[in-house]
Amino acid sequence: MSNPSKKPDSAWRDWPIDREIVLSRVIDAPRSMVYAAWADPEQIGKWFGPEGFVIETKKIELTPGGAWRFDMIAPDGTRYSNRMVFLSMEAPARIEVEHGADQDNDPGKFRMLVTFDEQSNGKTVLTLRQMHPSKGRRDEKMGFGAVEYGGQTLDKLALHVAKLGGK
Repeated sequence: MSNPSKKPDSAWRDWPIDREIVLSRVIDAPRSMVYAAWADPEQIGKWFGPEGFVIETKKIELTPGGAWRFDMIAPDGTRYSNRMVFLSMEAPARIEVEHGADQDNDPGKFRMLVTFDEQSNGKTVLTLRQMHPSKGRRDEKMGFGAVEYGGQTLDKLALHVAKLGGK
């Protein structure tokens, strides 16, 4: 008989490290505020994306099974279609999504796990893990600037929550 209190094995534990990109940032705000910036449709489009990029939302339903379809528009006007499908949301601790282009069966689609850990000083450690379908796809994203752009995105998140009353 299975133990109902035991969580199922996670794909994250066994994922090959050569397919993963990990970003982390300490944000000077309570984790409930940082989590809300990800989980509130009114907030996420205001800060998401690299510096200078604009988000144009087409559809947004930030619930398990829901999707956020949006274009990320670069400073030069280039549009990048995106679709995030929310697999699980456990407020205020974690969000898991599939992220890729806004097309069915996107071969570059990857899993993303965002965790929110509150420190004793009230700051939040946000860790964003991307699991790519292959080492080649991961390397392609690294070459495109995934770490730099991801860092810029987390900087924008920190500024966003600071304006809302974080520090």
